[in-house]
Amino acid sequence: MLHSLRAFAKTWVAKIILGLLLVSMAAFGINNVITNLGGTTVARVGDEEISSIDFQREYNAELNAAAQQTGSLPTAEQAMQAGIPSNVLNTLASQAAINQLSRSLSLGVSEDRLSQMLRDDPNFKGMLGNFDASTFNERLRQLGLTEAEYFDERTDFARRVQLGTALFTDAAVPAAAKTLIQRYLTDKRSIEYFILDESSFPMLPAPTDDDLAAYLAAHQDEFQTTELRSADVLVLTLETLAATKVISPEQIAAEYELTKASLVTTERRLIRQVALPEASLSLFEAGKAEGKTFDQLLTEAGLTPTTLGTLARTEVVDAALAEAAFGLTAGDFVIIDGVSGRRAVNVVTIEPGGQVSLEEASPAISNRLALAAARTEYLDVLDQIEELRASFQPLPDIAQRFGLPLTPVTVSASGTELSGVPGLAPGDAPRVAQGIFAADPSDDLTPTIQLNANKNVWFDLKTVDAARPQTLDEVRDAVAAAWTTEQVDVAIATELELIKADLAAGTPLADIAVSHLQSPVTTAPFTRDGDGSPFVTATVASAVFAGGPNHFGSAIDGNGDHLVFKVTEAIDGKAEIDPATAGFVENSARESLFGEFVNGIKNEAGLRINQQVLNQLLALGTGQ
Repeated sequence: MLHSLRAFAKTWVAKIILGLLLVSMAAFGINNVITNLGGTTVARVGDEEISSIDFQREYNAELNAAAQQTGSLPTAEQAMQAGIPSNVLNTLASQAAINQLSRSLSLGVSEDRLSQMLRDDPNFKGMLGNFDASTFNERLRQLGLTEAEYFDERTDFARRVQLGTALFTDAAVPAAAKTLIQRYLTDKRSIEYFILDESSFPMLPAPTDDDLAAYLAAHQDEFQTTELRSADVLVLTLETLAATKVISPEQIAAEYELTKASLVTTERRLIRQVALPEASLSLFEAGKAEGKTFDQLLTEAGLTPTTLGTLARTEVVDAALAEAAFGLTAGDFVIIDGVSGRRAVNVVTIEPGGQVSLEEASPAISNRLALAAARTEYLDVLDQIEELRASFQPLPDIAQRFGLPLTPVTVSASGTELSGVPGLAPGDAPRVAQGIFAADPSDDLTPTIQLNANKNVWFDLKTVDAARPQTLDEVRDAVAAAWTTEQVDVAIATELELIKADLAAGTPLADIAVSHLQSPVTTAPFTRDGDGSPFVTATVASAVFAGGPNHFGSAIDGNGDHLVFKVTEAIDGKAEIDPATAGFVENSARESLFGEFVNGIKNEAGLRINQQVLNQLLALGTGQ
């Protein structure tokens, strides 16, 4: 049902209905551009500032989302064409306008409410489904947020929710609109159809060389090699710099003594449990007395246990379970009370806790000391590398001087080949590839790619294997397949027009199907979602519902074939709207009203843009 509702919301019918529910307000445009807002402010809505950090964070998130869909990070020009900067600015401006209004109305958010929002956020839940502090801190680090900034953002979000709820919760949708929507969702059609595909036509003759050459010439842009570029890549991160540090055994031993008190491991146990139905309880109790194992009794009872994981006692939120599990020896089990009956708890293995030895702690201490040294030296090394680059020192010499890995790569525009470069995360590859492909082979010095405050990349472009048109000998089979597909498509399109003319003249669809060596199929009534088969899909249903009771036509089905249809029955849906649909319609109307309200607030407050800072951020955001 929700799929149908969302699909409906995109139709012209929905737009007309929702349009009648909304109050017309002036359109909002980004046209008030000034340059005196300061170097860290991108824009201002009324008295509310949009900082360069906030814009950069949201802009990079949108670029990364686009990269996940397309496989490559958009350039500044591509991002502009896609409207990403204006969308980000409009979103932030909307939030700023409502934040300002919420504060002026003295809307507040309690600490209890913020705590509940934090606990409920699925992004911060650990293995057991509860809030996990380490997950929270790691997620904030990825987002580039401090804890204070996170709670400020959540506070503003809660205020915006309060304002929208207070203003539009009681907004009502006219009964006529609900009825029309319900009819749209529940009307049904039955059709008679057959499939028209290449099997309906005589075998096409094989293409000649002249046919293939002509097709390749007309579609040469579809048959190109992929441009490849080779480069030497140097990555400076805390980790790559730390890998160059040699930590002596004496340093490790000294650090071990300093931190020995904290180097204690917690006992952990691999715990399983299974709920015991009444019929299995006596079996487990008797088996326990007879010395049978937990797994033996599971097999006899035909039960499947739940593995809770390898947990410390503090990680087990069920006090009774923790008490039972940490009182067992490895392999043993015990029967205890559960929420709705008895359950058996089993400990598979035990990882003992206690003092970590110097030998056990040495790798972690060495890594920690190396990272600390790298953190201290990072900016100095960064400055030295930049100075050496500015004096045109070869990148291999720079890498050797600092002991950093220099990785030769041959890369395409997608950057997938960069996965093996030390120091680069998967999400970094599009940015680096974009920088390599933006470089001119004649440049003596390529720019630094700054991925974040502690991750910088340099490269020397070695060769460019430019994309070129492929010859017929290289792509003969692919061209032949494409030529054949085109010929079939032309034949089908011509035949479809003849079929529609016959249907218009009153020729039964069954007769037309038989003449094309096909058997007609009659469907059961279906809605605009189709009937769930690969034939009568939502796309086909849309074409069917585009006309009245005697409508006919064709559409592409789920297999990519042409489905020729004629409506045999049109069934009116029920007029009374059900609660789920009514709720969806009312929520959609409220969201639309709130959106128009926000636009009005923005328009009244006014948006001022620092174009100079915005231009700098857009160039930085795409690595240019």
